[in-house]
Order: sequence, then C-alpha cells, then structure tokens
Amino acid sequence: MEPPGDAGLLQSCGTADSLASLEDVTAESTANESSEEDSACAREEQSSAKVEQSTHTESGATARPNSLSLPVKATEFWTTHRNGEVKLRMGESGPEAKPPLTVNQMFTSAVERFGNYNALGWKEGEQWKTMTYKDYYKTCRTAAKGFLKLGLKQYHGVGILGFNSVEWFIADIGAILAGGFAVGIYTTNSPEACQYVAENCQANILVVENHKQLQKILQVQDRLPHLKAIIQYKDELKEKKPNLYTWAEFMELGRDEPDAQLDDIISSQKPNQCCTLIYTSGTTGHPKGVMLSHDNLTWTAFVTGEDVSMTDADKLQEVIVSYLPLSHIAAQMIDIWLPMKAGGVTYFAEPDALKGSLANTLREIRPTAFMGVPRVWEKMQEKMKSIGAKSSTVRRKVASWAKDVGLQTNLNKMELNGNLSRKPLNFRLAKCLVFRKVRKALGLDRCTRCYTGAAPITKDTLEFFLSLDIPLFELYGMSESSGPHTISLPDAFRLISCGKVIPGCKTKIFNPDADGNGEICFWGRHVFMGYLNMPDKTEEALDADGWLHSGDLGKHDQDDFLFITGRIKELIITAGGENIPPVPIEDAVKEAVPLVSNAMLIGDKRKFLSMLLTIKCEVNNETGAPEDELTTEALDLCRNLGSNATRVSEIAGGRDRVVYAAIQDGINRVNEKATSNAQRIQKWTILEKDFSIPGGELGPTMKLKRPEVMKMYKDQIENFYKEVLTPTTPDNPLPSK
Repeated sequence: MEPPGDAGLLQSCGTADSLASLEDVTAESTANESSEEDSACAREEQSSAKVEQSTHTESGATARPNSLSLPVKATEFWTTHRNGEVKLRMGESGPEAKPPLTVNQMFTSAVERFGNYNALGWKEGEQWKTMTYKDYYKTCRTAAKGFLKLGLKQYHGVGILGFNSVEWFIADIGAILAGGFAVGIYTTNSPEACQYVAENCQANILVVENHKQLQKILQVQDRLPHLKAIIQYKDELKEKKPNLYTWAEFMELGRDEPDAQLDDIISSQKPNQCCTLIYTSGTTGHPKGVMLSHDNLTWTAFVTGEDVSMTDADKLQEVIVSYLPLSHIAAQMIDIWLPMKAGGVTYFAEPDALKGSLANTLREIRPTAFMGVPRVWEKMQEKMKSIGAKSSTVRRKVASWAKDVGLQTNLNKMELNGNLSRKPLNFRLAKCLVFRKVRKALGLDRCTRCYTGAAPITKDTLEFFLSLDIPLFELYGMSESSGPHTISLPDAFRLISCGKVIPGCKTKIFNPDADGNGEICFWGRHVFMGYLNMPDKTEEALDADGWLHSGDLGKHDQDDFLFITGRIKELIITAGGENIPPVPIEDAVKEAVPLVSNAMLIGDKRKFLSMLLTIKCEVNNETGAPEDELTTEALDLCRNLGSNATRVSEIAGGRDRVVYAAIQDGINRVNEKATSNAQRIQKWTILEKDFSIPGGELGPTMKLKRPEVMKMYKDQIENFYKEVLTPTTPDNPLPSK
C-alpha cells in the first residue's frame, strides 16, 4: 500500500499497511464481553453478604438465594421454555418506560423513515452493490415465507453457519419474522458441536455458507431428527441431495407465497417472547442457549444508539463494517440492530478480512464507527511499530514528538471529561502533520467512535492509540445482557475502565471487599430471558429479584466508572489463603515483556505463583495454528536484545539465555510492583507453541480456556512445584530479585 500524503512520515508512525497482517486473529475473536459460562461457581458462601450499590441502583441489598429454588415472583422475569413469556423490567419514566417493540415493528419503523436509504452493501468482484431498507425488508419477508414453506415451526431454530453476508442477515431476520429462532453457529465448530446446537434449538432449517460448512452438517444429519432442509448461500452445490437448496432456489420458494400466513404469525408476536438464541462458547461444558426476546434486542438497540449519539440517516448516515462473527451478540447488536435503529448502512468485509483484506475494506468504506476486539488493535499496533522502526531517524523523532503531544493532550481531555476548551498549538500541528494522515491510511478518517471489547485490552495498547489521537472506547457486557451493559464515551472514559452503565440499566457490586471489589450484577430490560431448557443454570445466573450475576469481579471509582478486576472462577487462592486475580498480573507481564504473546498465571492451592508464557509467532492463514517462525516484531525485539533467534524452538526450553535474561528482567520489574510477596511470580517457562483455537487453549472468542491449559501442560506445571534446593530451574536461569 502507498498511503496518501507523506508516506515517509506515515511510516515513521508505523501506519502504512498496518492492517495487512491480521492473520492470527481468528474470526471467532469477538464487548469487553463476559459469558455466564462459568460464573456461578464460588458464590454460595456469599448468600447473606452485604451489597454495595452504584448510584444507579435501587436502594436495598439483594442477597444470593441459599438454594437454587426461587420464590414464585422471580419466575416472572425468566423462563427456559421455548414458547415462554417474561415480565419486562419496565420503569415509570425515562428509557425504562419506552414502549416495547417486536423486531418487525422496529424494522417497519426503519422502512417508513429510511426506506430509500441504503441498508446493506457487499462486494461483487471489484464493485460494491447495495440494498435499500425497502428491499431489505421485502427480501426478509420472502425468506420468512420460504422458511415456512420448508416447514419451519414456531419456536424452532434456523441455524446459520458461515461468514458475515447479506444472506446471513436475511436468514436471521427471516427466521424471526416467521416465528422461529435465529441461531448463529460458530464457523470453527466441529460437526459434533454443530450437532449439539442444532439439536438443542430443534433446528428445522440450517443455512450454511459453502461446501466446507455443508460437510459438517451432512456428517451429523442423521442425528438431527428435527432438520427438514439445508440451504447453501455461497458457491454452486457440488452435489444434489434431497432437501438441499441453493440460496436462489430457497428464495424462489417464498417469492410467490401469499402473505396471509406470515402476517398472522407477525401479528401474534409479543416483545417479551424469544426470537434469538446466542450460544455460549462452551469452554466449561456444553454451550448454553441464551434466550433473547424481541424487547431485549429492540430496547437495547434504542438505548445504546441514544447513548453513543448515533445520528439518524436523514441527518448523517452511520456507516459500519461487518466482519466479527455474527454468532456473537456483540456483532449482531453492532452490525444488525443498531444500524436499523438509526437507518445506518452495514457493509460486509470479505471472508479473509482478518488475514489482510480488512485494511482495504476500511479504506474503501471509511466507517463512522468501528469495533475491534483487543487482538485486532494489538495486531495493528504491532504492524505499525514494526514499520515505524524502519523509518529514518528524523521521521521517527517527528512521530515520537507527535505521539507524546497526542497522549498528553488526550489524557488531559479525558480528565476534563472532554471539556478541553482549546487544543494547544503543538497538538494542532501534530494533528496536521501526523494524526490525520494516520487515520486516513487506516480508513478511520470519518470514524468518530472506535470501540474495543470481548476481552481485556492492555493499557499499553490503549495509550498507543490515544497517542495517535485515536481513543479506544471500551465496552462491557455479556450474551446474557444482549451485548452492552457499560460503554465508554468521548466525554466520559478512563483508561482501562469499561465506562458507565447505559441509560435505563443498573449496576451493583455484590459482596464488596475492603477495596470495593465484588461481583458485578446487572439490571435492565437488556437482561436475557433464561437458558433454553436449563432452569438450574438460569437460577444460578439470576437471583431472586431478577438481577443477573455476571461472574465478573469489579469496582466503581468515585465517578462511577466501572473497572473489571477479574472473574470469580479465575481467582487464584494460594495455599496461604491469599486471593489473587490473575489477569492484571498477566497483563503486566505482557506489557513488561513485549515478546510475550500469551501468559497464564498458576498458583491455585499452591505455595507460590508460577507462569506459562508463549512467544509471538506467525500463524497459519488457513488453519489458524501457530507456527514456529517468530513475528517481525519478535524478530526485531530479539535483535535489539542481541539474540539471533528466528524461531520459537530456538528460545523455548532455555535455549536462548539472552532472551531468558530479558524475560526474567521484565518479570522482576513486575514483581517489584507486587502488593505482597504472595503476588510475586517465582517460576516461569516458555512453551513450545503459542495458544490457539485449533490447539485447544483458546475458545471461539479467543478467551483463555484455563482448565484445558492446566490439563494440557500438567507436566510443566508440576515441574514448577517439585521440591528443589534452589529457586532456580533450567528454565529459569536467573533467580527472582
């Protein structure tokens, strides 16, 4: 790529081609979003504890129930039956009092207001094609009639297995209009995992992207008694089979069908009924089907759109790029429902977006808002740093000066909640010389809101982009909260905070400790209906008064910004009884040692802390598996240390003492900041390969599967705790300070 403007200056900031190599960010890495996957454990002892509430909560503490049986009144807020209805958490005024809407009602309202505006955009060859809201709605109705003709029953699933596309959206909304459930399935799922989801939601129809995904379904088809049809929406069919349709054949089924049956179904729908199932990633057992109602989706889109100041299309149309996996609620809310609320247009990235093409899509589309999971932002940062390091001395100095000015000015603006009366002259000069060109090269020159979520992001990455005048606004929420619960805003954000609660919702901190840390609980109309067919799991997630217990630990500062400090399930309790959240220590190590890709802290029921480390390496574009070759950034870091290593295998196992000494030095710096001796890392090792989804260490959304890692690397972990005469090991050539 030859970026516009002064290429040399851009390279000194590391901008040129900064998105060209995101291949190791899998398509399943998607709000700083948690899941109720493993959140209910370790809570029973809290049942009578006090509750510290934020200024947004109602008065009065809510204790956890002593057992899984709940009072009858609580069941009004939840159900696990596919045809169940719930009591909405309505208020008397404000956003809580907004009249409930079905998906059809929100869609028809959008058509009335924005019918002739473009709703969707996709690329055919080198040309972008578009579809208006009028045609979008009409096509969804045609799909709905096609589903009904194929035998879709009310409250049964339409599973969708593929990369983001126009067909994905139409199948999703068509399923809802026809009275079924829209059910996204992760593209990385095995045939057996696909079977579980399809059977759990009693899917009548499965919509697959291509032959590769079709094969997964054909392998398990005989174990899916509810399945009536399969539709393939990309490529030609390689073989004809009964009840297997191309997308064109499917759409023809509904084109001439009368409207009466569909209209009757739509008119019978209620906002408090289920329309979408989001399946958790299943890192600790079978995935759970998160039941989201019409009101969950439409109300959350309304209040979130208002909170982030989305502009309606008749004023200035919002532009979104869809590339994160739509089986995840964050992508659905950002790509489907929020644009519909404001008449925005969603353009689809190409399937190889995370292998390099996303950069070109962003530059072509120039979105007004963009959501990136932490790994996307980290890959941008790594690439920009790598390119910047190759610039001339003068250009590096100019870029360094601009970034210093940018960081300090934006930190001042942050502290003043956006009320910086006048930007200083040096900032305006830096913006002219550097920042505008950086944004243009990234395709973010129109982007007023850059978001990050789904996993923790390091302070280093936040400060890097802030120094380039690109603040990253953290989101936090869950599948069980229809996506967002707190959001950072341009005039209300803090580094490493995930912002403030969205309007009409409430947060409380359950059983806070002396520092104010406790379990984060949610209240609002965004809280889910329940887990399909799982009453016990639902009762663990929702307390007697209908509060959703997230399983995440956090606290509020004096200005009510929420900070996530860990997860209950992940808390390490040492043999000495000290509670240690691992993520802050892991992040500190990754910041102190840029060579490290992943870090996992060990120490539960142990006498001291230890750590597993992996090194930044290249990733296979096709499989997503880590390779032995170091990344360009890792190579540069090794050279600066005086190491000639080019592969992970040349470092792991104590083979490169120069690199090991540098890592130990970084860990020593982390240990010096530890609040107690128990929080110091005593031993560590470098593993032979990085963590990955195909390797089994990471879940579909790039979350660390800690129990799996403990099993996979049991021998290395046990070696840490063998009785030895000295604290050093072959893997630790230097003792801790």
